[in-house]
Amino acid sequence: MTVSSEDELAGLKRIGRIVADTLQAMGRAIEPGMTTRELDRIGRECLEAAGARPAPEMVYAFPGATCISVNEEIAHGIPGARRIRPGDLVNIDVSAEKDGYVADTGASFAVPPVPRAVERLCKDGRRAMWTGLQQVGAGRPLSGIGRAVGAFARRNGYTLVRNLASHGVGLSLHEEPTEIATWPDASERRVIGAGLVLTVEPFLSLGAEFAEDGDDPWTLYSRPRAHTVQYEHTVVATRNGPLVLTLPTA
Repeated sequence: MTVSSEDELAGLKRIGRIVADTLQAMGRAIEPGMTTRELDRIGRECLEAAGARPAPEMVYAFPGATCISVNEEIAHGIPGARRIRPGDLVNIDVSAEKDGYVADTGASFAVPPVPRAVERLCKDGRRAMWTGLQQVGAGRPLSGIGRAVGAFARRNGYTLVRNLASHGVGLSLHEEPTEIATWPDASERRVIGAGLVLTVEPFLSLGAEFAEDGDDPWTLYSRPRAHTVQYEHTVVATRNGPLVLTLPTA
């Protein structure tokens, strides 16, 4: 989507706040012993209270309101009977629609006690995302996102999952431009247009380089198995840089 009016921007800001507030509420609710289904129910209630519809369920018939991935699961985890334990690394991805507009956000949460390396990974995962976000702006190369995130990962001793990409968003969950690499991609020649709505969501890891299928049609696992985090914002590209839509109300 390319924003062309103040009304469109207002609609995107509304759904951006809703998914951000939902993610924040779910993150705060995580505690050992609860199931991922119980955590997903909190997300569903938040979205419904705000008049929003879960996008994965609406678009892809995903079996849950949100994607919740634990430890070796790194994306598209199905909420279910799995119980969260001390030391787990829990990724939550929230995307939803309201009034025809869609926003997408995500974050990883470490459940204490966790090793220092995992604490550092979470901190640096956010830094990697913001490093990529800083490359977003009208007229700038789309490849700048992956180059900046790749340089950050190399400098700090991490790997990047190279088959889970950022994407356009706004009127649907996944739209043009598709497959926006958050790793260096020498073949990328596209330029960011003014008003473009997109996600920035690098997967930073302690060793994984790819995501692979598991036993169900949805859940993706790290390959090789390694702690991996994902942080994601939806942004609008402006001439002054990125306008982040998925910041919580408070």
